[in-house]
Parts: sequence; C-alpha cells; structure tokens
Amino acid sequence: MPDGTAADNMPLFRAVVERVWGGSDRVHGRAYIDALVKAGFDKKSMQVTEDRSTVGNPAESLQFAVRWKDGQCLIGQVGPETGSPVTALLPGLAGGACLVGTTRTIDW
Repeated sequence: MPDGTAADNMPLFRAVVERVWGGSDRVHGRAYIDALVKAGFDKKSMQVTEDRSTVGNPAESLQFAVRWKDGQCLIGQVGPETGSPVTALLPGLAGGACLVGTTRTIDW
C-alpha cells in the first residue's frame, strides 16, 4: 500500500520475509531485498547487513529494513541463530537510517 503507513504494510513485509525464509536463499540478504522490491517496496529506502562475518564465516543472523515515508522502519531479522524470522515495526533513527552499525551497500 504505497499510500499507507508502515503499520499498514507490515503484513506484506512479514509475508515476504517468511516466504524467502522458506526457500533455498534464506541466508542471503540480497534474496530478501530482491523479494521486497518485487513486492513493491522501494529499494532506495532499504538497508541490509552482510551475509558473512568479518572473518568470512556465514553470519549468525541477517538484518534488513525498509524506512517508510512516515519515519517508521519495517525491520526483519533471520538466520541460523535467530530461529524463526522476526519482524518488527520501530521508529527510524535520527539521520534517516533504520539499522545501527555498518550495513551492506545495495548496489545491484
């Protein structure tokens, strides 16, 4: 719902996350970003963490987010250490971000 609030769009966000989690690309951040774009979310408003740790091991969890125009953030977390996918609606951070720390450049 492009004209809806972040809360209005949470059910779609959650459904996309659960669908990707159920597939073979469940531990790849790009799969979540691509699926969210396909569902109509704006790639320019997204953040995603790295698939691998700083020493090259698979990440224990991935986080990704969409900042909505109302300043709220749709946030997802998945990974082997997370168990089932977790989604949350949280206020955006000052400066326009949703996730704290270093995130991956979405350049594809």
